[in-house]
Amino acid sequence: MNISIIIPTYNAEPYLAPLLESLQKQTLAYELIIIDSSSSDNTVKIARTYTDNVIVIPQDTFDHGGTRTKAAQIATGEFLVFLTQDALPFEENSIEKLIKVFENIKIGAAFGRQIPYPQTSLFGTHLRAFNYPETSYVRTLKDKEKYGIKTAFLSDSFAVYRRSALEEIGWFKDGLILGEDNYAGAKLLLADYALAYCAQAKVYHSHSYSITQEFKRYFDIGVFHKQESWLLDTFGKAEGEGGKYVKSEFNYLLKQHAYHLIPTFFIRNALKYAGYKLGQQYQILPKELTKKLSMHTLWWEK
Repeated sequence: MNISIIIPTYNAEPYLAPLLESLQKQTLAYELIIIDSSSSDNTVKIARTYTDNVIVIPQDTFDHGGTRTKAAQIATGEFLVFLTQDALPFEENSIEKLIKVFENIKIGAAFGRQIPYPQTSLFGTHLRAFNYPETSYVRTLKDKEKYGIKTAFLSDSFAVYRRSALEEIGWFKDGLILGEDNYAGAKLLLADYALAYCAQAKVYHSHSYSITQEFKRYFDIGVFHKQESWLLDTFGKAEGEGGKYVKSEFNYLLKQHAYHLIPTFFIRNALKYAGYKLGQQYQILPKELTKKLSMHTLWWEK
């Protein structure tokens, strides 16, 4: 199969060498493309020791969708593998396992299971368990009545797109604050493609966000859902999925006997919800305030 691996980077020096070393051990041949947003560390120097396909763009032109589209259009592969710089393949055939699902010609995109790094907080660990279960599945537009907005869930931290399908939907959308993968997943479903989750294809990838970081991330999600309101109109509101998550997280903390984290649990989830609702009202907020509330401050300058 003709495969291209695309990795957007910015100041990725702590992560890049281990990631690229791991990719060299993968069981499939591939083309590697790294697109860097003018890193101030040794990211570009490290990248060029592994591939000649290193594209450097001005930092202020980075766009979650547009930057990936730029690299995808340069890539020659029919199967476009996207990884984030802080992901790490779990085993030598992680990519091969994910590519295998495309034997089903209806699959437009697929994503693998994200395993938390050992040092991840309990909140970060639960998030990975909730979003990336042990059982694989395939979803189509017909599943929206049961799964709502989660039907279109997709993660570019470890995802593969069928190039022809991505091109058919007009690639990734420019100008999104985040969620280019969710947007593309929804568009693929509407174009009669299916999305696959392959639990056997695994990477390490997780975060231990602080309460402030969680607030800012959910503020940005609220902005995304406000801008792309058709997503919620088509698939259903996000609050339903959020309610399931809160219940699951509470039960997880109880099972871990992490009773000392229960007060933090209430604060975190109250602020995440507040951040999300504020983000949906971003248009009536002062611009300087939105920049302070957001995780992606540079986006507001565009």
